[in-house]
Amino acid sequence: MDIPDLSHLAVPGTLIAVKVTPKASRTRLVSDGAIWRAYVTVAPEDGKANAAVQGLLAKALGVAKSRVVLLRGQTSRDKLFEIT
Repeated sequence: MDIPDLSHLAVPGTLIAVKVTPKASRTRLVSDGAIWRAYVTVAPEDGKANAAVQGLLAKALGVAKSRVVLLRGQTSRDKLFEIT
């Protein structure tokens, strides 16, 4: 699992834009300029991919999953998360 250290972004109010690729061969988080690319191994059904991305971001940020809130993109590949 490739997870960068994003602890410097773990400030309440920080917005993180993520482009998600579900059903990837491995879970990883990659920087693509201002947008992060999240690759998760789960399928995009019943919110499983969203939960996997939330957990991936929480681990990279070093915060609890409950502090990473999905603001926009529930059914889209382009998502916006806020740190609370």
